Amino acid sequence: MLKAFEKLRRSLSKTKDAIFGQISRVVGGRKIDDELLEEIEEILISSDVGVAASLDLIERLRSRVKSDRLSDGDEVIAALKEEIRGLLSPTSTSDDTPESKPVVWLITGVNGVGKTTTIGKLATHFAGTGESVMIGACDTFRAAAIDQVAIWAERSGVAIIRAQDGADPAAVAYDAAGAARARSVDRLLIDTAGRLHTKSNLMAELAKIRRSIEKAAPEATIKSLLILDGTTGQNALQQVNVFTEAVGCDGLIVTKLDGTAKGGIVIAIAKELGVPVLFLGTGEGIDDLVPFDPIAFVDALFTQQEEPV
Repeated sequence: MLKAFEKLRRSLSKTKDAIFGQISRVVGGRKIDDELLEEIEEILISSDVGVAASLDLIERLRSRVKSDRLSDGDEVIAALKEEIRGLLSPTSTSDDTPESKPVVWLITGVNGVGKTTTIGKLATHFAGTGESVMIGACDTFRAAAIDQVAIWAERSGVAIIRAQDGADPAAVAYDAAGAARARSVDRLLIDTAGRLHTKSNLMAELAKIRRSIEKAAPEATIKSLLILDGTTGQNALQQVNVFTEAVGCDGLIVTKLDGTAKGGIVIAIAKELGVPVLFLGTGEGIDDLVPFDPIAFVDALFTQQEEPV
């Protein structure tokens, strides 16, 4: 657990500096008044926490200052930490509804967010928990995409259903879902081609892939998972909305948090969209994917390096 926390803390170091670091410098030795709270609000907004989430957090913080009679910077930071945890927790609650096998994760996202790499990490994660896992290589357009995901499947020790470059991705998805059903696979991960969320024809193709899976495995539990690049900041909100219209959005995986100060977008997503964040990408290695835990996330943002929890 400590290893996972340390990975998360390191990956969020730039975001931590942008949020906790700046706020710590602002509140030191200051009187707790409206002017200070407005400065904290500006820091949150500029750190991609988003306007709606920032305003909400500051209003809650203002109430706490009065009701709890907060008088120093450490108390204000502790209160803010609690309020961010409260904002994140509802969207991290797992769905306890029984899932019919195979559980199919339709992995979507715009170009360059790291879908194929993330699928390899997911395969490793689920195989490590004892699940039987299969990958459906439905990105048939990008050069070498099938070979790339096949390498990840081999590293993860999981099965893969693939076709030739240029094959109909919906047909590949149909074959993969049928194979997963026949082999009693627990989880099928469907890799799809990256697509601009502004291209309606490509979004329609995703809907076709989903229909193919439903036909091949009507009893399957199908979930649409969207991969977001953590470096995109507020643009991520529009991507979620468009992909949700096309194939739904049952959860998010935020990648590349180790290279950005924009990790506050996770907080914005919780406030504005209410879509659960399921995993966070913490690096490029096959094990650099951690299940999202709101308590660990906030601790990583607010805990001093020498005092990991």
